[in-house]
Amino acid sequence: MSETPVKMRTHELSVRYDGTLALDRITLEIPERRVTALIGPSGCGKSTFLRCLNRMNDGIRGARISGTVMIDGEPIYASDVDPVALRRRVGMVFQRSNPFPKSVFDNVAFGPRIHGERDRSRLREIVERSLEQAALWGEVKDRLDGSALDLSGGQQQRLCIARALAVQPEVLLMDEPASALDPIATAHIEELIHELKSRYTIVIVTHNLQQAARVSDVTAYFYLGRLIEIGATDKLFTNPTRSETEDYITGRFG
Repeated sequence: MSETPVKMRTHELSVRYDGTLALDRITLEIPERRVTALIGPSGCGKSTFLRCLNRMNDGIRGARISGTVMIDGEPIYASDVDPVALRRRVGMVFQRSNPFPKSVFDNVAFGPRIHGERDRSRLREIVERSLEQAALWGEVKDRLDGSALDLSGGQQQRLCIARALAVQPEVLLMDEPASALDPIATAHIEELIHELKSRYTIVIVTHNLQQAARVSDVTAYFYLGRLIEIGATDKLFTNPTRSETEDYITGRFG
């Protein structure tokens, strides 16, 4: 891991919700242009950690965050950091596809418009590029004016990925992006993740251990709000350092 530049890092990151400890002093590094998978049983803090990386927890009442999160060595919770600008750099794709009730084109163009892009030809370039990157252009190029809600579930999720890519983020966070999809659509998403990591740093939360093994370069195992182990995926799955990790991966626990 040390050979690859670090894109984001956390140090002693803790999160409490109304006094309940959700994350306990998490220190880890997220390598640039690699896929980092977060695994662990439900309620172990994976999604809470993911949301810390682009300050999505800011709006949750009762959430208290301590420690540091940095991108390119700069703290993202500093008082002069604009969360909206941060989320342009660190995009998010959620568990269930959530396209807007708008056309395919307007879904992808939404972010660039929010950030001030008005030129129609430039927007068309951005929409085409983003849909190409999300491996969706060939399927929807003749349906750009049609409702995004008419797409299949797998297409809707790839549309949401295209929407996230349209503002050219540096980091892409994915919270169980394939959990609601059938096996064929899941395979499309996994293939897409492989293609995107040449340009983006990706962090993915997944309950599917086989998926983590297939798509990630680095895997972090969380349990009860603590980071138990992090390492190269092939090593962690075949020769974990901690017995707790081995018990989870082999199915003896969780």
